[in-house]
Amino acid sequence: MRAPKLKAGDEIRVISPSRSLSIIAEDHRNIAKTRLEELGFKVSFSENVLESDEFVSSSIRSRVDDLHAAFLDPNVKAILTTIGGFNSNQLLKYIDYDLIKANPKRICGYSDITALSNAIYAKTGLITYSGPHFSTFAMLQGNTFTVEYFTKIMMQDTDFKVIHSEQWSDDPWYLDQENRSFITNDGPYVINPGETSGTIIGGNLCTLNLLQGTDFMPSLKDSILFVEDDYEVQPYTFDRDIQSLIHQPSFEEVKGIVIGRFQKGSNMTKEKLVKIIRSKSELNHIPVIADVDFGHTTPIITFPVGGKVSIRAIEQQIEISITE
Repeated sequence: MRAPKLKAGDEIRVISPSRSLSIIAEDHRNIAKTRLEELGFKVSFSENVLESDEFVSSSIRSRVDDLHAAFLDPNVKAILTTIGGFNSNQLLKYIDYDLIKANPKRICGYSDITALSNAIYAKTGLITYSGPHFSTFAMLQGNTFTVEYFTKIMMQDTDFKVIHSEQWSDDPWYLDQENRSFITNDGPYVINPGETSGTIIGGNLCTLNLLQGTDFMPSLKDSILFVEDDYEVQPYTFDRDIQSLIHQPSFEEVKGIVIGRFQKGSNMTKEKLVKIIRSKSELNHIPVIADVDFGHTTPIITFPVGGKVSIRAIEQQIEISITE
């Protein structure tokens, strides 16, 4: 099930299912709102979007109410999450999935929102989106690629190929918008060659793994896993997390893996990642590619959880084509 494409004049509702909007500086909120309005959207905010407790979040009830209200409002055509965090999985058993199924909207976010987006897809069949948060739109430099891929999948009714960005960054841009550090992007690389197609499942790996053994975990049948992690992961924890996913029932039906770019703080290198992947015999027969533009560095693509992708990875020649 796919919600309608967005068009100029559509309303986007901002909700905080993880951390509160209060964590975002007011000038950044204004920039993000203006940037979305420049794309032609109306922007509204959920009733409890600014609530904040000792976990810089709010009660389960208020977050669920805001999610339900956004899906129920006929004027709202898409939902953007404020930012990631640690606790969106608290909401999963309290969500009315029939309500969502009856009122399909485009919901987008990444990081901790992986739990929410994959659970909604698993329980309703509604395609959700791993892509920028509301806060992402406050970035003044280096965000053109992110916005381009967001509008491609949200507004344009065509398939698209993923062409890697020219530069990427892993700096605290939200602390200093003027003094940024950009790195030349060499593009993705092949770990295991091959050619395949399937259904996209995934997002942030350690968050996806929180769904294991629950009704909220999507089927891995005929899937291509898109996985990434942030600066808190280290090579040995990524190894453990990918192994945990390999142990899931029906993993043998996974058709490929696409890995996002690691943050510098993870200490992951190409050599270490290749060693991890090639140490796992379960992955030998499927294509695996890495350093694709998604994750906790910028810029990022927007990809559909539950959408379709075909990948071709032959002799370091990589093609990724995404279809909703």
